[in-house]
Amino acid sequence: MAGQAAAGGFGIGTQSGSGTGNAFAGGAATADDSSVAWYNPAAMTLLSSNRQVTTAIHLIKPSFKFTNTGSTGNMAGAGTGEGGDGGDWAAVPNGFYTMSINPRLKFGLALNAPFGLSTEYDPGWRGRFTGVESALRAVNINPSLGYKVNDNFSVGAGISLQRLDATLSGVSTAGAGLVTNKADDIGFGYNIGLIAQLSPTTRLGASYRSAIDYTLEGKVTVSGLGAANGNIKADFKVPDSASISLFSTVNPKLELMADITWTGWSTIRRLDIIRTSASAGGPAGSTVSTLLFNWKDTVRLGVGANYRLNEQTKLRFGLAFDPTPTNDVDRTPRLPDQDRKWVAFGVQYKPSKQGILDIGYAHEFIKDSRINTSVTGGTLNGYFKNRVDILSAQYSHSF
Repeated sequence: MAGQAAAGGFGIGTQSGSGTGNAFAGGAATADDSSVAWYNPAAMTLLSSNRQVTTAIHLIKPSFKFTNTGSTGNMAGAGTGEGGDGGDWAAVPNGFYTMSINPRLKFGLALNAPFGLSTEYDPGWRGRFTGVESALRAVNINPSLGYKVNDNFSVGAGISLQRLDATLSGVSTAGAGLVTNKADDIGFGYNIGLIAQLSPTTRLGASYRSAIDYTLEGKVTVSGLGAANGNIKADFKVPDSASISLFSTVNPKLELMADITWTGWSTIRRLDIIRTSASAGGPAGSTVSTLLFNWKDTVRLGVGANYRLNEQTKLRFGLAFDPTPTNDVDRTPRLPDQDRKWVAFGVQYKPSKQGILDIGYAHEFIKDSRINTSVTGGTLNGYFKNRVDILSAQYSHSF
């Protein structure tokens, strides 16, 4: 599985094929398929099927292209160029399952990748001292329960078992060669949600997903200086988030939805990679490298609409504004993120009473991201032109 940043920060916003066509607006209040096991476990009680399996694949193509505007020192020379395109195709799969335990209680299971980052530049590029490869991949297993309290109110809760793998490489300013850090860990979290039927045609959904703490452990390798290799660790936390969504059936053909999602990115201030074994690179307890983030919390806004052509076909539309948690001072080529505007559309087709096929496409218009990153010996100064395209396909089957 390849993870690729497709939302603000290093979040992967593509968690269901049905949601792609609506730019994931109304995620905590919709109940189209068993992907609600991820978005809001309380919404599982709205599913009419006894059991349902949903599988999705998302093809994501980001583009991050650097333009130099006055780099200095050891980054003034062009090296092998401007790094090429730091983004590449990625395939991100999801899987969901829901089943009825009794008329009021539902069980759900989500298998997905909620966080991901992958940027890789040409090895000898101008900014090689600030980063060459950056990869972060999270794989999540999330069982949950949803309980229908009465006809107008449901609650739900789940737990997450999440594995995080990280790779960071860059060229040493001391001339030792390429320094590569690889580490991983497993963490635990939880999520809760509720659904309230405000009127016969409108419902509200709310969900919260906890932060997860990691102590990543692994190895650092230094090309050309094997004696500097050793063991490392780094403390890291993925953020918590909360969503409030509305879903309204205007008439038999038209559905409207809206969503506001807060993400606590401000917990990510810095990353210190520490040696846990002595080597030629330094004693145990010494710092291999430090990455400054100083990120801020964000609020994502989304609106969407569905139009039913007939009993088998539904058209989807969506818009969203997804602000970046980064800033112009601490932003680096490892994640040249900026504010994003989503435009999305999709189609749902029911080939049978049991089957539902969803196809969705989204384009993210991303503001140019300013880079002014200093390391020993020079400063990388310029900007990235960014964009992301997402194509999703999903199939749900009830039985």
